[in-house]
Amino acid sequence: MKLARCTDGGAPFWGLVDVVAGTVTRIAGAFETWAPRVTRGEGLAALELAGAPRPLAELRLLAPIERVNRVVVAGANYSKHLVEFGLKPPGQPFSFLKAYGALIGATDPIRYPPLTQQLDHEVELVAVIGAKEIDPDDPLSGVLGYTVGNDVSARDLQHSGPPGIGMDLFAAKSQDATTGVGPWIVTRDEFGPGSPRLRLTLAVNGEVRQDANTGEMTWDVAELIRFVDQRSSFACGDILFTGSPAGVGMGTGIYLNPGDVVESTVEGIGTLKNVVGQKVTLKTVPKGEKT
Repeated sequence: MKLARCTDGGAPFWGLVDVVAGTVTRIAGAFETWAPRVTRGEGLAALELAGAPRPLAELRLLAPIERVNRVVVAGANYSKHLVEFGLKPPGQPFSFLKAYGALIGATDPIRYPPLTQQLDHEVELVAVIGAKEIDPDDPLSGVLGYTVGNDVSARDLQHSGPPGIGMDLFAAKSQDATTGVGPWIVTRDEFGPGSPRLRLTLAVNGEVRQDANTGEMTWDVAELIRFVDQRSSFACGDILFTGSPAGVGMGTGIYLNPGDVVESTVEGIGTLKNVVGQKVTLKTVPKGEKT
C-alpha cells in the first residue's frame, strides 16, 4: 500500500493512494490508531476509508510525518561517501535529530537559506516507524514502510562550529523548509524480507549526481533502528533517514543554486521533485530594537 499525508488547502489528512487510478482515499482515524495495525501486517483491513476517492493531482503531498514526531538522521553510512569527505569509517552508527520545520513535501520548493553559500543534496532511504515499541530482536517488525528523503545540508555551516567542539549539525541540517520527504510511504510488505536493497539516485537539472544501492549501507536498516532505539526510544510515526551515498556537492564541489530542479528517487517508492528557490534575504534588526 501507499500511504500519503495530504492537504487540499485545509487540515492535513492521511490517504490511501492508487497510483494507477491517480486517486487518494481519505483514511479515517488517527495515525497512531491504524498505523500499528498495518505494521503488524493487517493490510487494508486495518484501514477505515472515508468518502470517495479524490484526484491525486488536486492535492498537495506533505511530508509523511505528523508534527509531534521526531526526525532522526543517520550519517556516515556509505563507505564511498566517507571517502569523498576524507573520513575513516566509524566503529558504530552515527545519528542526530533534524528539526521538523526543515521538512517539505514531494513537490514543494527548497528554501535557499540566507546564511549558506554551500547548499548540498543527499538522497536517502527513509524508514517510517509504525510500532509503539521496537522489538530489539526484530527491529524491522516495527517499520510501517519506507519513503524517500533528500537531506539538504548547509555545508559551510556544518563546519562552522568552534574549534574543538565539532560540527554544527543543527545549523547544517535544520534550516527551514529545505528537506524533501515523500511522496508517500510504501508499506513494508511490498519489499522482501530484511533490509531493502534498492537503487537510489539524485539528479539536478537532469544530470545524475548520486547513483547507488541501499545494499551498500555499512549498517542496514535493522541495525540503525536498534542503535537509535537503545539510546532514545522510537515512537509510532517517527522517521529515520538512513544515510546518503557518494556524489554530494561537498565531494564534487558542485552545490545547489537557485532554480535548480532536484529529483530524488528510490526504486519501488517514488520521486521527489523540488525546485531550489531564490536565496532568502537575511533579516536584520535595526539598532536600538530588541529581538
